[in-house]
Amino acid sequence: MTGRRLTPLLAYVTATAAGASLLTGCGVIPGATGGSREPITVMTWAPDRTKATNMPGMPAMAQAFARWVNSQGGIDGHELRVLTCNERNTSEGAADCAGRAIDEKAVAVVGSYSQQGRVFMNSLEAAGIPYIGGYGVTDDEFTSPLSYPVNGGQASLVAGHGMQLADVCEKVALVRPDTVGGDRLPALLDSGLRGAKHGGAVDIPAAEDAAEYTRPAGRARTGAKGAGGCVTAVLGERTQTFFDSFRRLPEKEERSGKDGKGGGIRISSVLGSVDQPVIDRTGGAHSPFEGAFVTGWYPEAGDKSWAPMRKVVREHAFVDNRVDPADTGVQTTWIAYTVLKEVVESLDRDRITATEIAHALDRGERIDTGGLTPALRWKYTDLLGASGFPRIVNHQVTFQVVRQGRLVAQKPGFVDVGATLLAVS
Repeated sequence: MTGRRLTPLLAYVTATAAGASLLTGCGVIPGATGGSREPITVMTWAPDRTKATNMPGMPAMAQAFARWVNSQGGIDGHELRVLTCNERNTSEGAADCAGRAIDEKAVAVVGSYSQQGRVFMNSLEAAGIPYIGGYGVTDDEFTSPLSYPVNGGQASLVAGHGMQLADVCEKVALVRPDTVGGDRLPALLDSGLRGAKHGGAVDIPAAEDAAEYTRPAGRARTGAKGAGGCVTAVLGERTQTFFDSFRRLPEKEERSGKDGKGGGIRISSVLGSVDQPVIDRTGGAHSPFEGAFVTGWYPEAGDKSWAPMRKVVREHAFVDNRVDPADTGVQTTWIAYTVLKEVVESLDRDRITATEIAHALDRGERIDTGGLTPALRWKYTDLLGASGFPRIVNHQVTFQVVRQGRLVAQKPGFVDVGATLLAVS
């Protein structure tokens, strides 16, 4: 970027920031809209600067969305106030953020990430606050009557990943967190594999915050049984650390070939554990992820359906390096705020309450996300009803592969994993 290009943008950001608190614990972006309609207050939370998974781009995307809609008069005339909170990857942090949302009379929590589902959902349910478009990392997001997920969560990704790998891998080794949530992943992956009459994966639990993974990497290579086998890791931010340990093992002839082909072990993962920013940071076309298979919720980052989001990021978050349009958390937040915008516009009222938003979604308000997901609707008849994940309404995934350093579609369009999820034992 040149200095000439940044000067007016920095002037804009400075003027905006004069009345804003950025993500330092909890903050708020006040809008500049007026009129008779009351402002709408929502919250977006995510962990930042922790030893485990961090998602600073999600609150940052929420702030950019607020600047965008408020520059155009708000949502149906309502100024959008976005509270942000660092959830810190702890139960105490999640409780603090939920408490702040309640105290500030937020009408929804939108586009957020937390592994502490039981903690925050209990608080939100007691206050009647809907949880719209969480990242989908906890079971509670798919069981609470006040949760409105925009994707099928980790369950859909892992089950779909089994389907993606079934035709290309003779043996599969799964490296996953040694946690209660991680314990569910083998059955989900196996449901996808066995749908194609494939054997189950070798299960390798591992610490989700380890500094290196030499021992699990060795076990994974043994479990994949050499040529024709696949090693898949679902470790969030530590997935990169795992594959770094994996590539440092001896016997280099067993590494993955281009596009997952060749005689070596193939590697794979799901979006959120591997995405375009991770590939870019680890060398692009020379990344250890070159040729890896990846299952995602949404179209690849270069798809034209993301153009509206990219325009908002370009105009309202251009110098904020937390907001990467290729980041899965950023993408989920954009979709979640799209839901909020459409449901508020459908209500057409001077005052919007949490109860009214939840009732509109329960009645079957249909949300068009511009091709980023199938049309979303949370009416009872739209719920998948899978065991453990009854509130999944979007059970579509995408199959992608890393080619020349870019995540691209392995096959066009969405793949429905609903039947696979229903078959999970």
